[in-house]
Amino acid sequence: MLRKSRLITPILAAAALAACSSGPETELAYIERPAETIYGEAFRAMDRQQYRVAAAIYDEVERQHPYSEWARRSMLMAAFANYQGQQYDEAISDAQRFISLHPGNRSAAYAYYLIAICYFEQIMDVGRDQQTTAQAMEALEQVVRRFPDSRYATDARLKIDMTRDHLAGKEMDVGRWYLRRNYHLAAINRFRNVIEEYGTTSHVPEALHRLVESYVALGVDGEARQVAAVLGYNFPGSQWYQDSYDLLTREGITLDEAIEGEDPTYFDRAWRRLFG
Repeated sequence: MLRKSRLITPILAAAALAACSSGPETELAYIERPAETIYGEAFRAMDRQQYRVAAAIYDEVERQHPYSEWARRSMLMAAFANYQGQQYDEAISDAQRFISLHPGNRSAAYAYYLIAICYFEQIMDVGRDQQTTAQAMEALEQVVRRFPDSRYATDARLKIDMTRDHLAGKEMDVGRWYLRRNYHLAAINRFRNVIEEYGTTSHVPEALHRLVESYVALGVDGEARQVAAVLGYNFPGSQWYQDSYDLLTREGITLDEAIEGEDPTYFDRAWRRLFG
């Protein structure tokens, strides 16, 4: 029996390699073995960083022993193996299946987190479509909402801030494109969205300055003056405020005296008027 067991292990690994090279629909040749033996083989493949092989072998545990405890473990480990191999779609599918079959399991928090990380690691630069970024945001928020006290939620909150900043960056990129082509109303809508939807991100000072530019270009001096005042009050030492101040000065537009602090309620009223 020992001699036979040693022969089966390389056969199973070779079959897994063949399955991975042939495509995701190919299944391993069925060689009946105890669940813990197959699981151990998958674990060793993970140690060798053969992630696609490991995922295929973990799937084999579930195929041969679908109602066992090993099958439940293997389902989530297959998701992790696919994630490690950057097979994100497969990892998400595996994790979602684990959640649907074991929603109350204590490992469900990790499954939700793994889905979020798979989307997060696929976020493209701001010049590309941001559908994956939006999916990452939704998945990260779900982790925080469902498991607020977990260690996964702590990391998810940090990544939500990064994701929000990325989405704001996309809005800024589009807004600048409109501004360069003198589509000022469209640009204003984008910059206002940054301020209203992503008001805690690093893009807000520039968004305010770009609003000043847009309003000046449209000849709406009163709006430009109020936005510049809000920018100066909230970010007095920023280069964006200096740029707005210089622009208004060149255009002969003077800032309200309230910016010197004579009317402490001015900025609250200006903010409410401009951004609701």
